[in-house]
Amino acid sequence: MPVRAVQQIMLGTVTAGEKQAAETLSAIKKAGYGGIELNGFMIRPTSFMVRMMTKMAGMPVGKGGSLDWEGLVKAAGLSVVSVHEDLGTIQREPDKVIKEAKKFGTKYVVITGMYRFDYSDEKALQKLAEDLNNAGKELKKEKIELLYHNHNCEFCKVSKEKSAYQLLIEETDPEYLNFEFDSYWPTEAGVNALSLMGQLGSRMKLYHINDRGTRVSGPSMTPILKSDSMELGYGNMDLPALTEQAKAAGVDAVILESHKNWVDKSPVKSIQLSAKFMKKYVVQKNDNG
Repeated sequence: MPVRAVQQIMLGTVTAGEKQAAETLSAIKKAGYGGIELNGFMIRPTSFMVRMMTKMAGMPVGKGGSLDWEGLVKAAGLSVVSVHEDLGTIQREPDKVIKEAKKFGTKYVVITGMYRFDYSDEKALQKLAEDLNNAGKELKKEKIELLYHNHNCEFCKVSKEKSAYQLLIEETDPEYLNFEFDSYWPTEAGVNALSLMGQLGSRMKLYHINDRGTRVSGPSMTPILKSDSMELGYGNMDLPALTEQAKAAGVDAVILESHKNWVDKSPVKSIQLSAKFMKKYVVQKNDNG
């Protein structure tokens, strides 16, 4: 049974200090989630530039990098399903990354994506696949598994027949690199997410869930609909089918990550609203007491 979890990136505005962070994590636990996915750049102090760049992308990380996340997560009764890191950090400091994952009791480290990387460059992708295999091999020595998390940029074509994502699937070794699949982003790119899940099969170890729809309303002469992130079950994605496919693949966690289009501009309210879908479709071990 997979764990229901929340991605830490949603919590930047509601974890400013120890007290607020504890209250937020307690609310997540009370809403029925059993886990959290942490980010390296949010659990330790980061530069002003990193915080600003993330804020400009629409997801402020806040100033929680100096908080005792190990203690906070433990006190809330949540498990850590994975830690997100960038490839450069893993390559430069594998021992530090391994130690951090072990400290939080998780076996998964996830590559969050490549900054300013050209996914249409086949030669660069071949090199990326090689780097991912090597990084995964290094982590596996200490029984830590490396996963790759997709966005929408991986679905550009590198040839008539093949996307960048397909190339990464084919050129990486399942022994050293597997996947945290996010179904929102291929859907945003016009790709069949359910079909992609089928291709990944058991290489999909974690599943990122989000819905996609619109809150824009009002009369118009021409279509004005604007699609955005939505609470689970309030958009147009076939989330029941996607979730069933993820469970059939044996994922260890289903992780909520929505992108700031939150009901009442509140990430906590949004998480609570999405919990209704999560409880219905993702049963946790502790649900039965």
